[in-house]
Amino acid sequence: MSANQAKKILIFSIAYYPKYVGGAEVAIKEITDRIPGDDIRFDMITLRFDRTLPKEERIGNVMVYRIGPAKHDPSMDELVRFPMYLVKVLYPLLAAWKAFWLNRSERYDGAWAMMSYMGFPLVILRYLFFTTIPYVLTLQEGDSVDHVTRRRRIRVVSFLYAPIYRFPVIVQTISTYLAGWARDMGYKGRLEVIPNAVDTEYFAQIFASGELTKLRGEVGKKDEDKLLITTSRLVQKNAVDIVIRALTHLPAYVKFLVLGTGPDEASLKKLAHDEGVSDRVVFLGHIDRKEMPKYLKISDVFIRPSRSEGMGISFVEAMAAGIPVVATEVGGITDFLFDPRRNPDKGPTGLFVNVNDPKDAARAVKELLDDAGLRERCVMNAKRMVREHYDWDLIAKNMREKVFAALP
Repeated sequence: MSANQAKKILIFSIAYYPKYVGGAEVAIKEITDRIPGDDIRFDMITLRFDRTLPKEERIGNVMVYRIGPAKHDPSMDELVRFPMYLVKVLYPLLAAWKAFWLNRSERYDGAWAMMSYMGFPLVILRYLFFTTIPYVLTLQEGDSVDHVTRRRRIRVVSFLYAPIYRFPVIVQTISTYLAGWARDMGYKGRLEVIPNAVDTEYFAQIFASGELTKLRGEVGKKDEDKLLITTSRLVQKNAVDIVIRALTHLPAYVKFLVLGTGPDEASLKKLAHDEGVSDRVVFLGHIDRKEMPKYLKISDVFIRPSRSEGMGISFVEAMAAGIPVVATEVGGITDFLFDPRRNPDKGPTGLFVNVNDPKDAARAVKELLDDAGLRERCVMNAKRMVREHYDWDLIAKNMREKVFAALP
């Protein structure tokens, strides 16, 4: 590549905008949008899922190539059931085949595998198609190592897992916890810890009082009510069940907003009924990201007593929105949440609770609701920390200079 020629990087991501957007997809777009096309030119191979989406289109600074079988406007639930789930299982082979043909014309300088599973196409390229593309591996996983490596779709190709960590030019992780994971998986090369960020202005935006009053009415909030909120996929690791059980140890005016969907939704609704708190838990389903700040603004405490967490960008979003946070001392959360008891040398940014402990979760909620001084210190410190360390301009600069620059 000549000095004045843009570097070409091929991204592997199982989903992407405009319809299928999570933390990893947001990170890709926010980073690539901030890197000039005359410096790095990005292409992407992702699954199509929905046949209304074009097979090829440019989104921001990324040329997106969609592959695999698709159906008309599938729901999120359909994507985790057969036959759409099978498409995810087949992604590594389909993506490797597409990459092989793209690389013949594009001659990529490098690749970017967004999460461990996205390393499989690169390993298949190496061993089946005798094509080697130097690559960056980004770790964004939120589950434990055992859970990720033992999932059904990964067990089929588990023998390829070791090479994923053997060949990266560099591994970038979004937390120190995941950096340790990379070492546990056998990676011996260069590591960079660069977290995800949030749009601080977006989450800190001010809404008209009438707009917030209307939303409070829609979720059934009375004047005396206090609202807990979680923005979580409804899966075991996010411990929504612990918050539901914690309500039994809190006054009746404490309600719980649950934003998100997932396979545990039915069992969580049953749990709320069995615990006698179904009238205090509001399951709101999928809420568009553009509406998220508004729901955070009407809430009093963000709570997610996670059983595992790669980083936990939802906590940082809540901090940016200016509400206090309750979490567990697991995974990447310890990079940004400091509890006055457990981290007396740092300014508090939230409260920690024990894992799988509803009473302790209730204790932390009571503390924040009852102690205005503590609440204000946590909010002030957290907002300052987010502005200084979790800004997308800073993250994109670090990715460009510390990660992508490592590719030949």
